[in-house]
Amino acid sequence: MYNLIGDKMIIGSHVSFGEKQLLSSAQLAISYGANTFMFYTGAPQNTIRKEIDDQLTLEAKKYMIENNIDIKNVICHAPYIINLANKEKAESWNFSISFLKNEINRITKMGINYIVVHPGNSLNIDRMTALENISEAINNIIDENTIPMILLETMAGKGTECGINIYELKYILEHINEKSKVGICLDTCHLNDSGIDIANFDSYLEEFDEEIGLDKIKCIHINDSKNPIGSHKDRHANLGYGTIGFTNLINVLYHPLLKKVPKILETPWVGKYPPYKLEIEMIKEKRFNPNLEKDLEFLYEDKQTF
Repeated sequence: MYNLIGDKMIIGSHVSFGEKQLLSSAQLAISYGANTFMFYTGAPQNTIRKEIDDQLTLEAKKYMIENNIDIKNVICHAPYIINLANKEKAESWNFSISFLKNEINRITKMGINYIVVHPGNSLNIDRMTALENISEAINNIIDENTIPMILLETMAGKGTECGINIYELKYILEHINEKSKVGICLDTCHLNDSGIDIANFDSYLEEFDEEIGLDKIKCIHINDSKNPIGSHKDRHANLGYGTIGFTNLINVLYHPLLKKVPKILETPWVGKYPPYKLEIEMIKEKRFNPNLEKDLEFLYEDKQTF
């Protein structure tokens, strides 16, 4: 049931970058039954960062090999405060460029191949100008020697977010010089909230393939949504506990055209517990768990440590 034409699904969740840095992240992922993960190199809401410890990185790589996590499938996420779309204040725009470039240098040091980036918010400026600013910023960040790929995330359309449909993403990509070094990260909650019916996911993929190409999809954030299609609100829900529904999300997870793409859960904690171990079990078994909250309480209060 778990295999996709002989290939294991690449499934994980976002995890913390703890005291042992990448090693902490990998250990947490393994405890959830994952074979990949996504992490931030520091808090996503600020720019405070510790130096990367090379010895901990070496230990993490050894641990991942021993536990069948391919580092090529591990994803980093840039902090939310980066805004590449608006350069009314040149100092702020240049800071976003500098900080993202530094994050790329940090993950290059660790051997990570992908970094997910929110395209940014136009704020008070014309939308097309904002899209051009994003491309210009990326052209200032990457060159022919850059190793990690920037993955622009599909956004819900909250406020003045950019990258809310295929055509905005296509426009950004068309104006990037090193096109082979930029891809796309789909987010199922964001797609739903932007107006895409996940029940008709094949139609979306067909259009995406025609306009951009499926080879550009390098990561998928798997989230249910607390809001109806087209709400432009971006509120994640646990698997099967939102408006998208478990069956529709399973169809995305097991889509044959996307079997080699890492899937990452960003679903919310249930009370004081992370749901990822049980949600990954749901995915592997293709069976919705209607008792997620109670089962998590039993799991964690039974003094099992994950």
